Amino acid sequence: MNCPFCDLDKEKTRMLEEKKHVFTVLSNPRLMPGHTLVIPKRHVERLSDLSKDERGELFDTAIEYQNKILEKVASGCDINQHHRPFLSQSKLKVNHLHIHLRPREFKDTLYETSQKFEVFEDLTREEGGKFVEILSH
Repeated sequence: MNCPFCDLDKEKTRMLEEKKHVFTVLSNPRLMPGHTLVIPKRHVERLSDLSKDERGELFDTAIEYQNKILEKVASGCDINQHHRPFLSQSKLKVNHLHIHLRPREFKDTLYETSQKFEVFEDLTREEGGKFVEILSH
């Protein structure tokens, strides 16, 4: 399998830090300046595939870099992790677990071009009952 995170070219990549279990890089492509990725060194696709030590370092590093972004880059920071096995790997979708840290400001480009159009719906009693049953057992 060809994985851009497993085969990372450290010479070309804007590496921020390398630790025992994870490394941190600037995202390329990126959604906004300062878009950062925290990536486990071991190739896994789901959080549940990580060992306790890997998971701890992944989240500790994400928190560390969120704090750096909030102190030095932007007043807000989104943290996202996606698991989308229904999409094929591409330049925009990598089948290797990673956490996105995206610096955010009020009415930034991401908000203005897409997020202001997000449609949230109220949770119905039926839907709530269904997912309480499914997810709490």
